[in-house]
Amino acid sequence: MCGIIGYIGKRQANPILLDGLRRLEYRGYDSAGMALQHDGGLTVLKRAGRIDNLRKLVAETNPQGHAGISHTRWATHGAPTDVNSHPHLDRSGKLALVHNGVIENYQPLRDWLISEGHVFVSETDTEVLSHLAGYYYDLSTEKDASKRLAAAVQQAVRRIKGTYGIAAIHTDAPDVIVGARLGSPLVVGLGQGEHFLASDVSAIVAYTKDVVYLNDYDVVTISSDSYDVQSQEGGSASVTVSRVDFTQEDAEKGDFPHFMLKEIYEQPQSIRNALRGRLSRDEATAVLGGLQLEPRELRDISRIILSGCGTAYHAGMVGEYLLETIARVPTEVEIASEFRYRNAPTEKNTVQFVISQSGETIDTLASLREAKRKGMRVLGIVNNVASTIARETDGGIYIHAGPEIGVAATKSFTSQVTVLTLLSLLFGRIRHLSSTDGLEMIDELEAIPDKIATILQQADHIKTIANKYANAEGMLFMGRQINYPVAMEGALKMKEISYIYASGHPSAELKHGVIALVKPDLPSVFLAPHDAVFEKNISNIEEVKARKGPVIAVATEGHPHIERVADEVIYIPRCPSILSPLLTVIPLQLLAYYVAVARGCDVDKPRNLAKSVTVE
Repeated sequence: MCGIIGYIGKRQANPILLDGLRRLEYRGYDSAGMALQHDGGLTVLKRAGRIDNLRKLVAETNPQGHAGISHTRWATHGAPTDVNSHPHLDRSGKLALVHNGVIENYQPLRDWLISEGHVFVSETDTEVLSHLAGYYYDLSTEKDASKRLAAAVQQAVRRIKGTYGIAAIHTDAPDVIVGARLGSPLVVGLGQGEHFLASDVSAIVAYTKDVVYLNDYDVVTISSDSYDVQSQEGGSASVTVSRVDFTQEDAEKGDFPHFMLKEIYEQPQSIRNALRGRLSRDEATAVLGGLQLEPRELRDISRIILSGCGTAYHAGMVGEYLLETIARVPTEVEIASEFRYRNAPTEKNTVQFVISQSGETIDTLASLREAKRKGMRVLGIVNNVASTIARETDGGIYIHAGPEIGVAATKSFTSQVTVLTLLSLLFGRIRHLSSTDGLEMIDELEAIPDKIATILQQADHIKTIANKYANAEGMLFMGRQINYPVAMEGALKMKEISYIYASGHPSAELKHGVIALVKPDLPSVFLAPHDAVFEKNISNIEEVKARKGPVIAVATEGHPHIERVADEVIYIPRCPSILSPLLTVIPLQLLAYYVAVARGCDVDKPRNLAKSVTVE
């Protein structure tokens, strides 16, 4: 959460900072600000609200400077106001700092600094960090201002408990920006006569493709023509220059009105990307070399734990059905934020897969580390190949979905489910699945992208349904077996972007309490593909209709009699029930999108949310 971009070079910094903030706005949009070095001083501009508010202020004042830092905020400590916006200054007013993360011990540090004569103007934990860095800067006897600033940042972060991604500048050191990270991503962009700092490569991909991903405890000093990465204890840190594998255009909306809609429509291709090079017809199995496990080691695994948050957790729930049904491997799904604090018993041959689009989700990262502390092998299912989770796991599978900018996850969900399907195929073939069954599954998987494309052709029909129910006070989402987690995912999408209260349930749980909510102005969305529990779903629909509840059904084409019990029907192509979540989720994504649009909601920037959750 929150986004940082810093620039130092020969160009005017403010247009680059504003452009970077625009690309990072999905990380937080409660307020925004920037600080520029110029003429031996600092120009600080801050505004609550969206980045456009800051852009207007910049247009009015036209601040100058070839070096600067900027920030878009998702509020933690303190309301989203001008004064709480970043950057924050130290006591001298010479040091400016922006920060992602949470400082857990900010209050005792604040009290101590107040006893030392410091005066605070904001409610934020970040202002404590800026004062702390300034305190150590002023204490230092180092003559070189650049080294002095880097040392001050190092000393400051040693005092704090929590997470941080930091960028700092000082008027005494106009030729450098200092950054540091722990638990909050920070990347260095390398240019010709210019360098960048950013929370995400999407902010700087228009300017450079060469980047260095910082590790936890790294402290970096960048100038226009050099960069130096030090460990927190001092001494050079080992770094690797990486090449960004997507383009500026990939991170733009193109002709779509919203990133979310673009990413919904990208799913046929993102699933093809997840499958590419991973299916072996000769062996009728999946090829997942990134696991770094031999077939014998895979066969020895007796239990799998899938861990994730939000949409990734729902993908994991689908994965549990896949792994137990196809591969017959006992599997459990854990909410990562709960697993980190549980004392769950683990067996010797248990492996945990952590699932995260960004690869930076703080709770999932903590789940990973807890599993490692217990001696478990931990593997990742992530989208960002240079993320912290990707680097800390023992191996894993990249979903190759490309940049996902919309806060509400769409293509990452289907890509995660695709990868979990491949994993199930691999485990199944090692254990009991015949080559004939394996080949049939490969055929069906390869057909999924085209089937999704046919569902997308029904967008206007789904839009009509959405407009009809856009003013509903709530919605119920129902599914059975492998489509129960899809119902939960559909409810999450509806809540996230339309602000309609929605909940997902197993269909059979309807009569165990949920049915009390059914009434004429509260629609129920039923996932009722033609599978082993189809008739059971029809019975549940009848129960809702008997109580005058409107029903929207997602059903398999070729079963028109469902129209006799449902008010609205969205058809999906035929497919094996085990793969149906890859199809049933598409209408739910479109339904949520069009309801949100009809209600005038900001689809890509839903209130109170941010894309990457890097604070607890």
